[in-house]
Formats: sequence, structure tokens, C-alpha cells
Amino acid sequence: MRIAVKIGTSTLTHATGRINIRRVETLCKVLADIKNAGHEVILISSGAIGMGVGKLNLPERPQDMPTKQAMAAVGQCELMYVYDKLFSEYHHVVAQILLTGEDLRDEKRHRNFINTILRLLELGAIPVVNENDTVATEEVAVGDNDTLGALVAVSVKADLLIVLSDIDGLYTADPRTDPDARLIPEVRELTPEILAMGGGRGTSLGTGGMATKLSAAKLCMAEGVDMMIASGARPETLYDVLEGRPVGTRFTAEKGREA
Repeated sequence: MRIAVKIGTSTLTHATGRINIRRVETLCKVLADIKNAGHEVILISSGAIGMGVGKLNLPERPQDMPTKQAMAAVGQCELMYVYDKLFSEYHHVVAQILLTGEDLRDEKRHRNFINTILRLLELGAIPVVNENDTVATEEVAVGDNDTLGALVAVSVKADLLIVLSDIDGLYTADPRTDPDARLIPEVRELTPEILAMGGGRGTSLGTGGMATKLSAAKLCMAEGVDMMIASGARPETLYDVLEGRPVGTRFTAEKGREA
């Protein structure tokens, strides 16, 4: 299988913005093992701005664009250093790919991106994709890494996009505030009722929320790519997903349904 895994800032870091060492170490170990089993792995990773905030000891995520871009410049170095170090312990090579929205909208640049990532997979590398936050502005930005994950998964015709989040799936209501909220194990159609379940941003350091995940699912399902939302608190959940155990919420595209 060709698997795209998207991980968010709130899963990668503590509330302080500092890296969650235990979780990231486990994530890299599991992804390396999945690759050893013969799967192709693409990692779409948030975290550059959040890690920059932590490294420079800022009290909160900045709101102005120049400071966000500065944080991304600092944090992206740290992020790739960590991935390179941890994956190399399991004898895997990582490759950094930074994108803006224009790279995905312009036909020639999009084709160049696809060719590069497919060749990296052929060469046995693990592409690590992030938005190029250092140069991205509102005019050229993708907007959030849930959408970026969907666009990457669709571009490379992944079999599955797994979105690891601080919530373990789509619920009928916000489980953090409603004790009667129920997990929805599978979605086969994004009805208005399902789309209405999207909420706001999850954490102060992140940019995503359930609304962006539902938008990503819509992109994937329209192109025949299945998507999962699962908890990133326990990276071993990736084994459960690939072994078909009932975890998270699966958005099943038309081609993935049983006849």
C-alpha cells in the first residue's frame, strides 16, 4: 500500500510548543516498521511554527505573518533534524519537500512535485511534506495541513490518508464537552449533517480542527482515496488501521466500497 500519514502540531508537541519526544520517537519507529513491511510511506507533518515558538520561548503562537514565517524558519530546521535523526536509527532516509499552494495549482510545478515524490518512493526514501510557511502568504498558502495532506494523497494516488489528530475520530458532538457524544466509525457520504459536525480550531498552537478534516475527506473521497481520522496520542494505532481493526473514523471512497 501507498500510505500518506498526516500529523498535526498538537500531536507533535506539548502545550509549551516543545517537542513531545516520546510520541515522536514512537511515531518514527512505527512508520519505519510499516515501511519495513513493504508499504510506501509519505509523512505530511505540521509543527514548524509550533516548534519555532517553543525553541524561541515565545509565550504563544504569533498572529502576524512575518513572525509566523520567522518561527517556521527556525522550527523547520528543528523538525527535520528530529526526523532525520530518528528515522536514521532504523536505517531509513528522509527527504524534505516544502510546498505552497501555487506548487499544487500550477500544472507544471504540480507535475514536477509528483515526479519528485514518486522517484523518492522508488529510491526507498520517506518524503516529509510540509507547507513552506517561511514564504507562504495568504495568496500562495494551502491554508492548513489537513488540506495539504489530502492534496498530496490525491496527487500521488495514495491508497489511504491517515490523519493523526488530538481527537480519535468524528463524533456526533464534541466529546470534550458532551458526555453523550458517540464515535462514528465509518462515513460513506458527506451529508450536510456530517459536515455540520465540524468545529473550530483544536489548540492554540495548531491551525486545524474537525472542519478542515472534513474538507480533506471531501477532497479525498471525490478522487477515490480513503481517509482515516485516528488518535495521534498512541502512534501504534497505525498498526490497528492497517490491520483493519475498528479504530477512528474511516471515510470510504466509492472505489473502496464493497459491491
